[in-house]
Amino acid sequence: MKSYYSLEGNVANGQNQGITQGDIHMHQTRRQFGKTFLGVAASPLVLALPSHAAAYPEKPITFICPWPAGGTADQTMRALCAAAGKELGQAVVVENKVGASGMIGLKAMANAKPDGYTIGQIPISVTRFSQLGSVAIDPLKDLTYIARTSGQTFGMATLSNSRWKSLQELVAEARANPGKITYAHAGVGGATHVGMEEFALAAGIKFNHIPFKGGADALQAVLGGHVDVLVDSSSWAPHVEAGKMRLLATWGEQRVGRFKDVPTLKDAGFNVVVDAPNGIGAPKGLDPAIATRLRQAFRVAVASEEFKHACEKIDAPVLYLDGPDYESYVAQVYKKETMLIDKLKLKELVKN
Repeated sequence: MKSYYSLEGNVANGQNQGITQGDIHMHQTRRQFGKTFLGVAASPLVLALPSHAAAYPEKPITFICPWPAGGTADQTMRALCAAAGKELGQAVVVENKVGASGMIGLKAMANAKPDGYTIGQIPISVTRFSQLGSVAIDPLKDLTYIARTSGQTFGMATLSNSRWKSLQELVAEARANPGKITYAHAGVGGATHVGMEEFALAAGIKFNHIPFKGGADALQAVLGGHVDVLVDSSSWAPHVEAGKMRLLATWGEQRVGRFKDVPTLKDAGFNVVVDAPNGIGAPKGLDPAIATRLRQAFRVAVASEEFKHACEKIDAPVLYLDGPDYESYVAQVYKKETMLIDKLKLKELVKN
């Protein structure tokens, strides 16, 4: 779909063709009419839109990040919102609403007025939580999808002075002492919790999971020696590079460029891959013209250097999809989660 800016150019280029001396008065009238709309978007569709949609945005936009400030998701979302704000001509202000594995923030966004002034990050785990009954949101009906933005690089890390020098050593001890080794994650039923349980099932072992409100809190618990293993989306990276932590495995399809010696779970013989792409959305009922404006702005923002740099810092791959394609992707994940819930007996896990 063309942006507003390309639509303006098409209309402007053809606006003044075919003018004769006898038609000068009519031409001037039409040109004045056209100028009224060219500052917004002069296509037949936009000319018929309500004035409030044509003028959007007229004030700052609130962006709800459902994760704690300082975490990896928060870092990338702030860079993305800064770039989108430049494109929109209004600030996109990040507000952190944390808890329930990202569902508190998502619920707040979904319940907001659908006027384009409250948007936010959509954790892909809503496809799971909605089926588990943990959140009263239907991801197939209750949200407007704007863009899928980037994936996450999950990994398992421990303190550098821990007794486990490799994933194999961790697995061996977990097998000998079921439920004794603890791991910190960003919330029950979230990607890090479910991914670790999927790995445990594949390895035939059992861990003791310790949930936190987000990755930043989980990281501090491990750094403080309170929990054995951190499972998170690369908040461990700078600490691994500084020698404070040891990275045992990553969860993607491919090894991470700056940690080439660290195996993926698949490399280690476990057929488990977890990435959990982030996305941007709004409440259902959003004006189509406003949705189009936001899609265009976030398309530009995802391609911006500041967002790419923020993603590179945490080894997050850029995985852009426009709104309609992102919505289709969510529907596909929803079906996969239906099978995963049964396979891992997630309803029992969430209750525990």
